[in-house]
This record gives sequence, C-alpha cells and structure tokens, in this order.
Amino acid sequence: QVQLVESGGGLVQPGGSLRLSCAASGSFFSISTVGWHRQAPGKQRELVATINGDSSTNYADTVKGRFTISRDNAKKMVYLQMNSLKPEDTAVYYCNMWNSWGQGTQVTVSS
Repeated sequence: QVQLVESGGGLVQPGGSLRLSCAASGSFFSISTVGWHRQAPGKQRELVATINGDSSTNYADTVKGRFTISRDNAKKMVYLQMNSLKPEDTAVYYCNMWNSWGQGTQVTVSS
C-alpha cells in the first residue's frame, strides 16, 4: 500500500520560490514514476512534472525552466523546486505514484 504526504506549500509573492516535498511509503519506490499535479479552482487537475526511476524527468510546458523535480530514493522523497512563481501557479499541488494520491498542499502566489 502506497501513502503519499505533501508539504511545503504556502503564500509567496510573484517571482518567489517554494520547494514542495512528497514523502512516500510502500515498496518499489526507487523504480516508480512519481508525478506532481496541480488543480486550480474551477479547473481540471493537470500534470506538472514527473520523474522516473532512472531520474529522467518530464515537465509541462507552462513550468519548463522554472520548476525542477528531483528524488531521494534513500529517503523515499520527491521534491518540486518552484522558482519564478506566477499568480497562475496558484493551485493545490498533489503528489502521485501508481494509483495513490496525497492530500495536496496549497500554493498561493499573490502580492
């Protein structure tokens, strides 16, 4: 059974940075693809970034060059470093692995 817990969200000004963390439990973490998704009010959930077991990554066009996904297999952690944040990045951010989802962490970008 996989459990995921996100943390690190908060309120930040435009242009600022945040680092989200996702703590995972369960087997086969090191070979699993983990994704960060987000859902803004009134919008569908969208994929932000994924990282595979070999640490190859994929990003949505809207965050390329600003966000970086990384993982620490020893700690069973996945991170999302978010720089140059924009108001349109405001959303609840979710971690996903296999069919499991975390509870989400709120990111608000506002002056």
